[in-house]
Amino acid sequence: MQKRLEKIASILDKNKAEDVEIFDLRDRDYFADSVIIASSIGERHTEALLDHLKRDLKGDEEFLHIDATAQWIVADLGDILIHIMIPEYRSMYDIELFLSKLERRAQ
Repeated sequence: MQKRLEKIASILDKNKAEDVEIFDLRDRDYFADSVIIASSIGERHTEALLDHLKRDLKGDEEFLHIDATAQWIVADLGDILIHIMIPEYRSMYDIELFLSKLERRAQ
C-alpha cells in the first residue's frame, strides 16, 4: 500500500500539484483505507493531473469511479480515494480537518 501511495503522490508532485497530503485511515470507520488530497493551480491543471494519473498508473491501478468537474476531481481506486481540487475549493471544504480528526480519533 505504501508504495502505491508514494507512486501516486510522486506523479502528482512531478506534475506540479501543490500541498499533496496522504491520510492513513486503515482501521478507521471510513470507506477507504487511504485518502490523498492535492491542490491544482487552476481548473485546466485539475483535469491535467487526472490525465497524468490515468496514464502513469495504467496497468497498475483500476479507476473504479471518477467524479470530475474543473474545480474538484475525486478518483476512487477502491481502497484509495484521490481528491484533486483548486485551492479555493480545498480551503472552502477543508476535508483535511475532517480526515485528520478521523485519523487522530483512532490513535
